[in-house]
Amino acid sequence: MNTISRVASPEAAPAAPVDKIIPLRRPGRWIFAAILAVAVAQGIVVLVTNPNFEWGVVGSYLFAKPILQGLWLTLWLTVVSMAAGILLGVLLAVMRLSSNPLAAWLSWAFVWFFRGTPLLVQLVFWYNLAVLFPQIKIGLPFGGPTFASLDANAVITPIAASLLGLILNEAAYMAEIVRSGIASVDKGQLEAASALGMSRGKALRRVVLPQAYRVMIPPTGNETITLLKSTSLVSVVAVADLMYQVNLISAQTFQTIPLLIAAALWYLLITSLMSMGQAQLEKRFAKSDLSSAAGPRRTLLSRSTTGKTGGK
Repeated sequence: MNTISRVASPEAAPAAPVDKIIPLRRPGRWIFAAILAVAVAQGIVVLVTNPNFEWGVVGSYLFAKPILQGLWLTLWLTVVSMAAGILLGVLLAVMRLSSNPLAAWLSWAFVWFFRGTPLLVQLVFWYNLAVLFPQIKIGLPFGGPTFASLDANAVITPIAASLLGLILNEAAYMAEIVRSGIASVDKGQLEAASALGMSRGKALRRVVLPQAYRVMIPPTGNETITLLKSTSLVSVVAVADLMYQVNLISAQTFQTIPLLIAAALWYLLITSLMSMGQAQLEKRFAKSDLSSAAGPRRTLLSRSTTGKTGGK
């Protein structure tokens, strides 16, 4: 007598019960959110109902001609100082990474000094440079012949002193940003470029720096925003920027708070636009990284598909 063994099919097996996932209750989070909502609502009510803010006066000065002139000068100082600071910062970063010990030490000393002293002190120092050097002489060092001599008071104007302070201070910070960006690139990239016959300078320009941009963009954007706000310090050396115009008008009208609010609104608008531009740049470089990473993968897939087709 044959015995037929019956094996239960997997389909016939009863499915295991699945427990319902219950999210963890967090009452503290809701309480904290409610407190924040009440605080924000109270702040909005105070801003709207407190007559001491004088929003009508703020609106009347927001587009006043002196304010717009000061805003234009603030933007001009930011653009010029940032552009020159980036160029000088790249040079200092390359010097810092150089195998020449003197160049590396000079770059380190520059960054150490201009990052270690306040920007306000630097601005006042350049503004009063004529106290130390009444005449700016151009010639050979160590008592050599002089080719030209300039009056320091005529050369170091308030605008020139402001540009010197802002550019040199920004270059010190940009040097460290560029150096960290270069250090983030694999050293094999530089070695491969050298193997292809590129000089070190050409390899830095065409291979290393383009790959370091992705790392450098976020801190560079933050530095640009910081520089925009730091330009308000040039008002102490009689440069008619936005803050100088605000202080000048408030000294005449005694409406300090409305004018400060008007200046703050302009700073908030410009920094918000800069933040949006920075975010777009970061997204663009992130997409380029994804496409470059997916490129070899697509190539391999196309080759494998071609091989299969040829085999048939």
